[in-house]
Formats: sequence, structure tokens, C-alpha cells
Amino acid sequence: MQRFNRKLAWLPRFRIRNRLTPRLIQALLRFCQIVGTDKPLKYDLLAQNTVVYSQGASVPVRIIRPQGKAQGVVLDYHGGGWVIGNAQMNDDLNIAMVKACNVAVVSVDYRLAVNTPIEDVMQDCLCAARWLLSDDCTEFVGLPVIVVGESAGAHLAVATLLSLKQSADLLQRVSGALLYYGVYDLAGTPSVHSAAAETLVLDGPGMAEALRLLTPGLSDNERRRAPLSPLYGDLSGLPPALMFTGELDPLRDDTLELAQRWQQSAPAEVHLLPSSAHGFIHFPTIMASRVLAYSRAWLSRQIEAKTSS
Repeated sequence: MQRFNRKLAWLPRFRIRNRLTPRLIQALLRFCQIVGTDKPLKYDLLAQNTVVYSQGASVPVRIIRPQGKAQGVVLDYHGGGWVIGNAQMNDDLNIAMVKACNVAVVSVDYRLAVNTPIEDVMQDCLCAARWLLSDDCTEFVGLPVIVVGESAGAHLAVATLLSLKQSADLLQRVSGALLYYGVYDLAGTPSVHSAAAETLVLDGPGMAEALRLLTPGLSDNERRRAPLSPLYGDLSGLPPALMFTGELDPLRDDTLELAQRWQQSAPAEVHLLPSSAHGFIHFPTIMASRVLAYSRAWLSRQIEAKTSS
């Protein structure tokens, strides 16, 4: 990881300072996906892009199913700082879960905050969860559900779980939450405010301001209200969780503080990875592959425990 970090140090940092740059990055991502290979097909899997509905709302999702009967379902929220990315972006990670855990993956193609208020982005994510967890989704009725989120997607995953507390019957179907280096305080935790210029991957000095741009017109106290900032929500009744963050990630306090609060009401296993920057599960390192293998084993255990109970 330390050797790979020396390469990361040469790369530009991800920053959100305007609306044009995310649009350009998103266009490039979509172009690469169009001209690229169909990854699920490569593994004899099919991906279905569809729109799901719940309580008068709708949201696109991308579903990848195993070849046989699914033992469970993963509800996936992609990362990208709320302003870039799409459900297809997570195909590599999701295919690996489908193959190793014999699950179906429903990845949410929520609207991006470039054009949409963050509150509406969160509603998209809640819509997908309500559809999947209700009897309207006949294909997956009765199957245990694991919620998975990375970075901004981890924020959306926990915000969704908090919103589901109003529907206890739906929340009870969620067997676990797998969260990678999430953002849980939109006013910024101490590690965000102290992030230095040499921070890898993310623009350390600009992070707090980027969060303010995401939530215009709000004070820091308003930004810290749940579910907008899940760190300050009532975490009672939430499922067991597995969390990861990197030692070099300016968002590390978000995960460490959330885990501490989560452990007061439900099992929460947290790992602080040495010499690891934000986004480390995508890096070609032994540490990343071991973290992903551990995550998939944990996911399978949660599903088996729910199925046998």
C-alpha cells in the first residue's frame, strides 16, 4: 500500500468546486462504459436496467442476478461524491459479490447532486429500498437484504436505514450494512477540517467547503441534523454493520465515530486500515483484495444467519 501511495501522490485530487467538472467526468465515464465490454456477460451473468416504483416515486436500478436461485439480495449505493458515478460503475465489485455469495445485487442509479438537491437524492435511495423490502418486489420477497455503500454511497445507505425506522417491518428485513469509508457528518468531522494539502485522492483543504456547496443555505447545525448527517441520528434498531476506513483518509473520523455510536445498540465491526487512502478497495493491492474477501465472507455469514433463524 505504501508503494502504491507514492503513485497516488502524483495524481490530481478529487475536488468539487463547480458544476462543470463533475459533468465532464460523468460524460467521460458514460462514454467509457458505452464503448467498453459488457462485464456481467463476461462472467455469464446478465445485468438488467429497469425502473422501480414505491409510494408514487421512481428510481432506475441495475440488477445483476446469480445463475441459480439467489440466497439473498445486496442493495448497493455507489460512491462518487454525490456528483459523479452510476450503478454500472460498481459492476466489478457487484459481480464479485454475486459470484462469491450467490446473491442478487440491486444497484441504485440515483440522481446526482449536480442537478438535484441532496434531499431528493436521498429520496431516490429510500424509494429503491422501500421497493426492494416491500411485497411489491415479488422476486425477492423473504430473502435477507444487505445494504452496501461506499463513500457518498455509504452516507446514502445509512441515511436510508434511518429513514426506514418509520417502517419497522421493512427495516427488520435488512440483515446487515457493509460500509466503506463513508461521509456521515456533512458539516465535517475533525479529521475533515484538519485535512492537509498532501492528502491523497481527495482535496483535503477543500473538503469542508465542498460539503457546504452540497448543502447551500444551511448552517453547520442544520447540516448536522439526521438523516442528512447520519452520525447524529438514532441508530437503535439498525442491523449489524461492518465498516472500513483508511488511516490516511480525511473521512476516517466519520467511520470511527459512527461505529462507536452504532455499537451502543447493535454489533458494529470496524477496521482502520494502515497506510490506506480514500477509495482503497479499488486499488491493485493485496490489502484491498483481502478487505474485499473478508467483506464477502461477512456478507455470506449475515445471510446464512438470517436464513437459518
